[in-house]
Amino acid sequence: MLIEIILTILVGICAGCITGLIPGIHVNLIGVFLIALSFTLLSSINPLFLVIFIVAMAITHTFVDFIPSVFLGCPDTDTELSILPGHQLLKKGQGYQAILLTTYGSLAAIFILILISYPAIFIISKTYELIKILIPGLLILASFFIISTERKRFPAFFIFLLSGGLGILVLNPNNILGSFEAFKEPLLPLLTGLFGASNLILSIKNKTQIPKQKIQKPKQKIFKPLLGALIASPICSFLPGLGSGQAAIIGNTLSRSDKKGFLILLGATNTLVMGFSFISLYIISKTRTGAAAAIKEILGILSPKILILILITTLITGIISFFLTKNLAKFFSSKITKINYTFISSATLTILFIMVLLVSNFKGIFILITSTLIGIQCISLKVKRTLMMGCLMIPSILLYLF
Repeated sequence: MLIEIILTILVGICAGCITGLIPGIHVNLIGVFLIALSFTLLSSINPLFLVIFIVAMAITHTFVDFIPSVFLGCPDTDTELSILPGHQLLKKGQGYQAILLTTYGSLAAIFILILISYPAIFIISKTYELIKILIPGLLILASFFIISTERKRFPAFFIFLLSGGLGILVLNPNNILGSFEAFKEPLLPLLTGLFGASNLILSIKNKTQIPKQKIQKPKQKIFKPLLGALIASPICSFLPGLGSGQAAIIGNTLSRSDKKGFLILLGATNTLVMGFSFISLYIISKTRTGAAAAIKEILGILSPKILILILITTLITGIISFFLTKNLAKFFSSKITKINYTFISSATLTILFIMVLLVSNFKGIFILITSTLIGIQCISLKVKRTLMMGCLMIPSILLYLF
């Protein structure tokens, strides 16, 4: 049994590397695929092994998925904000450091998750209803904070509202584009355009040259960003409509981290939100991630023993993924300057277009084009691209207020 569990974890880690490195292939898609197969081709496999596989894949994904975000300017639905400081460091020859910072955050998040999981279960089960009331206020406060830090406040407010309006259009189940079910994976074209395609198009236009990357360890204090992630992530993990992006914005509002600290916060938030989604499934039987939803479909309600197994799997996977991501980052850092970056950007843009077309059909292409234009407008106005998180924050605020 122990050997089978270890092998399953290793296979899950390999799968997480694939989903993390390939743009558009998300854990959610694999989860849906596994749910379908669990009743047919995989029906003879112990459901426990499927759960271990999903957990290992999901946790590995949270480590590895920053690599395409930083090196290719191609975000996953949980790493869109890493493009902002990550790409800036890449252009300074510090892409390896950028990945290492997110990896430090993710590894610290693993140990934090293990240490506070059971206290969190007790506290959140007692305060769940109160937190639901406070969330809109926290998001509104974070929104005002993001806009107030800009020198060009009117353009900043304009971009925040414009991206928020697009978010409402895409995420509202009754919008003119059709129902949520008909428009699959709406976040893929939305976030890809705002944070990925816009950046890639401008890189192609400006013929961006990537300097030789330095393989150096970053020097950065981690307490403040980890504290911000620790406060925001559990809250966002237990409430609908909130994810890593909103948790990062709230966490950064509280910690006020610098550029490198923000990358640590993003890594920690990404992993904590995923980890706490499993705890959320245990406490309130609600799913907040695709991985948790797949586990619920396969096993139903989690028992304490299953939760302990999930946490042990998370710990083992996190430690292995840390060293694996470091080596992958080193490999990409050594190879990125040997390839024409304009060609890489063009190829990545083409892959993203094809992925959006396959996953979200022509409605997704329309959203991709629209969100890309907003992203380009944001860059041309020279305001922070974190303002485009209005695409998630405004719909979330409206969800809780109305």
